[in-house]
Amino acid sequence: MWNNAPLNVADYRELARRRLPKMVFDYLEGGAEDEQGLQHNRDVFQNVRFKSRRLVDVSQRDLSTRLFGKRQALPLLIGPTGLNGALWPEGDLALARAASRAGIPFVLSTASNLSIEELARRCDGELWFQLYVVHRTLAGQMVARALAAGYKTLVLTTDVAVNGYRERDLRNRFKMPMSYSPRVMLDGCLHPRWSLDLLRHGMPELANFVSSEAPDLEVQAALMSRQMDAGFDWQALRWLRDIWPHTLLVKGLLDADDAARCIAEGIDGVILSNHGARQLDTAISPFEVLAETVRKVSRPVLIDSGFRRGSDIVKALAMGADAVLLGRATLYGLAARGEAGVDEVLRLLKADIDRTLAHIGCPGVEQLSPAYLDPPPTPAQTVSAPARIHPLEHARK
Repeated sequence: MWNNAPLNVADYRELARRRLPKMVFDYLEGGAEDEQGLQHNRDVFQNVRFKSRRLVDVSQRDLSTRLFGKRQALPLLIGPTGLNGALWPEGDLALARAASRAGIPFVLSTASNLSIEELARRCDGELWFQLYVVHRTLAGQMVARALAAGYKTLVLTTDVAVNGYRERDLRNRFKMPMSYSPRVMLDGCLHPRWSLDLLRHGMPELANFVSSEAPDLEVQAALMSRQMDAGFDWQALRWLRDIWPHTLLVKGLLDADDAARCIAEGIDGVILSNHGARQLDTAISPFEVLAETVRKVSRPVLIDSGFRRGSDIVKALAMGADAVLLGRATLYGLAARGEAGVDEVLRLLKADIDRTLAHIGCPGVEQLSPAYLDPPPTPAQTVSAPARIHPLEHARK
């Protein structure tokens, strides 16, 4: 391994592995069942190579992009992830502040350890809220809370009707609150920096469920076991559209026709995702359906799952994605070095995107197209593509 400063996301992963107890690192790292999907999410990027253009002025590269009517510094977001307080004290706040400094949005998870309201009070960056529908009434209350707290973008996650079969967590008996078995206590002693932080700051809780409206023990147990509203359907989506007056995205899609129907139902954009391979082990990668979705959808298409390099991000943008959500990549930085580690990972990815643009002869991310890829999307994926509406034209106020 390297001896000096970490050079890439994999280096931060190793630092995170060293600092965290095995049970906590397994929660961060693990996938469903045999975990084939974790590697598949990475392998798909190797099937597409760059076709560089030459004699192009790339002395200055523009990494900014416009998303839902707003100009942001990078084509990135920090995506929603739960229980970040188990990785670093006030992990949600650290991620949000790092995102704000980088000029990109942060998406707060329903399963966060900082409440909707407290994050809004303590961070002035662009904040989005991700909704798990555990109980329909409770979901309505959370939507109202996000609206009252000033959030302008709501992200509905649709791919957790039941919990993925994550065998690492089952073997470790990982749950919230954590159980203190002799094995867990020994592992904590072997990771003193993490244990001292936990002692100083206390056990993280699911802050959005500790309220007078929700019996917290019952609902927290439901969330951790993913006892979601498995009956949430297109009619329920229309209900959510009716009660949320601002930008609404649907996350967890792996079918271009589902994405197109979301837009027909009045949704403002979609997020292609297989939940970082944490739900269904042998699901396709969202990258594999990206080109088809872009062809069928006239609103912004975002994507996550498996992104570790700036070159991965550039490939998705060239394929037509409007932005990429980061999950484990920034969590490795958080678990390794806290807020500073998130800053460092974002800087690494920014430099990697910039360097890749220079190498392929593209002066800015908004000039990327399938022409920079080999193989490009198939003719069936690109012919007769509808004109995509600029995000500014349909941004909700």
